[in-house]
Amino acid sequence: MLIIENRFVKIPESTVVNLPSQVPVMVLPTLLFPNSLLPLHIFETRYRAMLNAALEEERMFCIALIKRDIDEWKSPDDFHHIAGLGLVRACVEREDGTSHLILQGLARVELTDFTQETPFPVARIRELQTTAAESFETEALTAKLLNVCAQLREQGHGVPKTLDDQLAQIENPDVLSDVIAHTFLRDPFRRQAVFEELRVGERMRLLIRHLSAEMV
Repeated sequence: MLIIENRFVKIPESTVVNLPSQVPVMVLPTLLFPNSLLPLHIFETRYRAMLNAALEEERMFCIALIKRDIDEWKSPDDFHHIAGLGLVRACVEREDGTSHLILQGLARVELTDFTQETPFPVARIRELQTTAAESFETEALTAKLLNVCAQLREQGHGVPKTLDDQLAQIENPDVLSDVIAHTFLRDPFRRQAVFEELRVGERMRLLIRHLSAEMV
């Protein structure tokens, strides 16, 4: 069993990760934010093959959100093409052929076209860069975001108080908004909307609105 104690991991800004030109894609009812950790149980035959392919190359694959009202995807038209690229940080294969792994979010990417659709998708990717906001703007938005998170915790959303201190130590508003969205935002399509917003100031505003809407 894999136990994830932290919901996110900070990638040092000095770290340079060379992204591959194409990667496998896993389609799920969730998505992967940069700097986040996502535990996964790989059991479907096609995704076992996908994981093997990823481990043989750069240990990376994308998580793409399945579109609304689609129970089972059949083609690339059935899932979002703005996706999260992740790195396999740990993987435990079980005797029955299934695997437990931890995927670390690295970047937002666009799936530009597909070089393979079966048995699992393989897509060419383009990294999406964010646009920073003015410091005076992000200071106020950061304070509001942290306040909303504290309210959510007090309402019993199962987030430990120690996370407040961890969030307060994140200085980069880009990283902070991603970590908060990954940790607190429940609706997958609200998460996708926040994920796709590349302007950090607008992302923070959108996140505040969505989090406020999800309050009890």
